Amino acid sequence: MNTSLKQWKEAATLILTAGRRLGSDTLSPRTPLDGSGSTSRCSRFDYDVLLLKRSAQSTFMPNAYVFPGGKLDSSDFSSDWLDVFKSFLNSPGFGLRSVKQPAESRPPIFATNRLKLGSPIPGEVALRICAVRETFEESGVLLVVPKTEEKRLIESFQDTFCSQHHRAHELDGDELSKWRALVNRNPSNFIRMCQELEVLPNIWALHEWANWLTPSNRYGKRRFDTAFFMCCLQEIPRTLEDEREIERFQWSSPSEILRSYQARQLWIAPPQFYELSRICRFPLLKELHSFAYQRATEGCDQWMPVVVLQDQQHISLLPGDKLYPVDSSKQAVGDFPKDSQMDDSPDDSKLHRILISDPYTATLQITVKPKYNHLHPAVEQTFPQNSKSQL
Repeated sequence: MNTSLKQWKEAATLILTAGRRLGSDTLSPRTPLDGSGSTSRCSRFDYDVLLLKRSAQSTFMPNAYVFPGGKLDSSDFSSDWLDVFKSFLNSPGFGLRSVKQPAESRPPIFATNRLKLGSPIPGEVALRICAVRETFEESGVLLVVPKTEEKRLIESFQDTFCSQHHRAHELDGDELSKWRALVNRNPSNFIRMCQELEVLPNIWALHEWANWLTPSNRYGKRRFDTAFFMCCLQEIPRTLEDEREIERFQWSSPSEILRSYQARQLWIAPPQFYELSRICRFPLLKELHSFAYQRATEGCDQWMPVVVLQDQQHISLLPGDKLYPVDSSKQAVGDFPKDSQMDDSPDDSKLHRILISDPYTATLQITVKPKYNHLHPAVEQTFPQNSKSQL
């Protein structure tokens, strides 16, 4: 683990999407966010996204709806993983595809040489192990592949859209509860579980998507440098709360989630708002997966929002905005001076910001071109026509 970080804890999160089941049980994992007895089926999306509601007792963003994920554990870098992945040791990065982004511009969470920090496990592997482990702990969704598929994986490291975690290795209730309890008790038990069940964490199904850092003075003293991954499954797997940090789970389309957020039925943090708005550009799971798979080798930027207060409105500045500070690490929440450039200016050529009027009202202003073949959010699909968005 990167012990040189002073302000942030490293973490990994997973944007988990899944096609909707065809059959009588389609609605069972899609309880309406407003608690009503019906779920709208008019959505043009053929897939849902998994959100988890954090407990009111959580020390970080209580009651928020989040993607599954959590902080890296030393066991994610354990040399014991070398035995689990021994068939892949001769493949660079354990078979993960290389990224085109120059090493010097890679976010530190990806670029840090873990071998120099004493770990034989590459950072991009450990981050994916963390995302898979935390997803299992929090939702019961186990993203693994049987070791019997090692040969196929080694021969083709191709499209992993048909992840078979919920078909080839769906644990029965008792076994699932046993292993979840063990892994929650001690993350190192995730290694033991993979060894005993003869499975591999499906690191190849996770595609690099983004890197967000917690801004200062926003969510308490805890700050995270978080790698975001995308994973697309063919159908919604069995999902359970962890009865500890997570109060409930929710599978809903991106547009349904954003409408519920706007209707004040749930609260999501700005990174979730931004990323859900971004994937709204893909109504079909096949299109989302194709984009995520192809784009993942381009790399990504490190984004640390810098939040400023102007006229009782919080403005979250993102890299590329004309007012984003050169040294964002020293910027804190506060008021801009009265003669600040935050006032109306004819120069709107470089805007990359989220305007937050209150916790449930956010507007995106973006004119900069996305880097690394990424894309802009599609807020026009989820917000009223009188929205002030300047996309």
